[in-house]
Amino acid sequence: MKKSNFVALILGTVGGVFFALGMCMCLLPEWGMFTQGIISGTAGLLILLITLIIWRKMEGKTVKINAKTVARIIVGVLGALLLGIGMCLCMVFNKMIIGVAVGLVGIVVLLMLIPLIKGIRD
Repeated sequence: MKKSNFVALILGTVGGVFFALGMCMCLLPEWGMFTQGIISGTAGLLILLITLIIWRKMEGKTVKINAKTVARIIVGVLGALLLGIGMCLCMVFNKMIIGVAVGLVGIVVLLMLIPLIKGIRD
């Protein structure tokens, strides 16, 4: 494993955990930690953005943040949020039908990342 991939793996895991924990803190009213969840989720997103920048620099690639990159990030975050909201609706609030529907929409949004990143070829 290359050093750049290992660093990206560690930072990506830490950022993902912070983001997921922040989502749980916001979406579970029993915890009563909405404000702390916003802070944790934002910190996770920042760590993930920093991970992208560090990995590209270690790979010797230019760090380019354009509209296409921002759109990909927004689609990824939106898909993850929809999937998480759907799971919370099912498991916490016992709203199975709407929870499954929202979760499926989140999965479809996440699947949209494949053609957005790789493109569609013959």
